[in-house]
This record gives sequence, C-alpha cells and structure tokens, in this order.
Amino acid sequence: MQAITGTGVALITPFKKDFSVDTDALKKIVNFQTDNGIDYLVVLGTTAESATLSKEEKELVISTIIAANAGRLPLVLGVGGNNTYEVAQELKTRDLSAFTAVLSVSPFYNKPTQEGIYQHFKAVAEASPLPVILYNVPGRTASNMLPATVVRLANDFENIVAIKEAAGDIVQAMKLIQHAPKDFLVISGDDMITLPMVLAGGAGVISVIGEGFPKQFSDMVRLGLEKKADEAYKLHYLLADAIDMIFEQGNPAGIKSVFKSLGLCEDVVRLPLVNVSEDLASRLDAFVKRTQ
Repeated sequence: MQAITGTGVALITPFKKDFSVDTDALKKIVNFQTDNGIDYLVVLGTTAESATLSKEEKELVISTIIAANAGRLPLVLGVGGNNTYEVAQELKTRDLSAFTAVLSVSPFYNKPTQEGIYQHFKAVAEASPLPVILYNVPGRTASNMLPATVVRLANDFENIVAIKEAAGDIVQAMKLIQHAPKDFLVISGDDMITLPMVLAGGAGVISVIGEGFPKQFSDMVRLGLEKKADEAYKLHYLLADAIDMIFEQGNPAGIKSVFKSLGLCEDVVRLPLVNVSEDLASRLDAFVKRTQ
C-alpha cells in the first residue's frame, strides 16, 4: 500500500457565508495540496464536517474533489459510522472506482466492547471491495480500539491494511508497530506525535495541520521516513505551535482559520461548531504570515 504511505490530509469542506458548500474554494484547496507535496487526499473524514453534510452535499464534495484532483493523487474515502449494517450497505453499493482505499472510523457513541469492535470491522472488511484503513480516535468515539483487537483484525482480514491511530498515545502506537503484521501500516492520526511515530516505524500520517502547511509537513514526514531525524525535527518544531493552536478550540475551526489567512476559503463552520475566537484567529494569522 505504497499509495497511503507518507502524508495524507483530511480535507475540510469549505462553506460560503450562507453555509452552502463552496466548490470553487474546495478546488483551490485540492490544488494547494497537490502542488505542495502531499501524497494522498482523504475525502469526507471528520475534518470535512461530514456529520453535518446532507447526502446530496456529500456527493457534491466527492465529485468536486475527484474532478479537481484529476487523477493526480490517490484518494481515500471516509465510510464509517455506528450502524454496522448501514456502513456495510454503503460499501457494497457505492461506486468506489475513483478511490484507493476506505477509511472507516471505530463505532462512536454505542461504546462497543473489543469483541463488538472486532465484529463491526469484520462486517466492514467482508463488505468492502477496497482496502480498509481502520480509524481509532477515542476522543471522539468514547472507546479505544486496543492493539490486540487491531492485530487480530489485521491477521484475520487481508483487506484490512492499515490503521489511522489517533489515540494520542505514543506507547500504544509503538505496540501497534511492534505487534502488527509486517506489511500492516500504522498511520499517525495525531499531528503532534507524527514524527516520533514515523521514526519508530510508522508509515506516515493523515493530517490536519498538513493541509494548511503542506510543503513543510510533508517534507517533515519524508525526512522522518528516511530516518533523517535532526532535519525532520527542525520542521516539527517550526510547526509545533501551530499544531497546538489549530486544535485549541476544536477541529476544523482552527484549520479553517488558517485557510482564511491563506486566502483559500472562508472560516465558516456549521453548528454545533463555531468559529475560533478573535484572539486565536489573530495568533494563527500571525503564524501564517511568519511562515509564508
């Protein structure tokens, strides 16, 4: 799965001031990624505010990204949820021909046991015609997919090929890297510990900060994969303050503020999310100006 090694970014959904999807801005953002070293694009993940998009809007976002990308980069589609049957049905019926893999989040709200998580992803793997990237994000799902469960899934299903690990726990990440099958990819889902994970044997990242600063962040990951730690850490510390700031008042409000400073889109988010404070927006704007 070389296509999902390196730096992927979880694309936002830009909105106009009337809260409609801004397809022109989305095209600009896709081009910004492809022109600045990003390796692949993730469509309709958490950062896309997919929970507040209608079915029609999701189709619009997908078609806009496919057209703007024009086959330049591999695409990964977010297909997940807490209704196992519905997730499996979508995987069986959706046209996935434009995508390299699917990213599927561990069930949220239900708080399944580890066996429940296993059985959910068993159904996902059996339904998916594409390779599956597991997505563990306990801060949003209220349950942690433990390394033993991930390793069991990786061993039992050939098309479960990777995990986006976003527990923010470097020890858990290292256990995954240690015990997963050799060809299974452990991908960081936490921008701040991406470099340590890569240096420990991780395969890269699916990033938020990376879409705002694609050249610097993808260069950092590339250097990390080449085990050039000193050079990579220079870029890590260049961006570390911005990583803290974009998550300070929630995602994607922070990264959308960065995009507004870059002149790529408005900073509009949909309720229940709200814009970052004026103070944080000012600090992010100053950071963007310093790094351009």
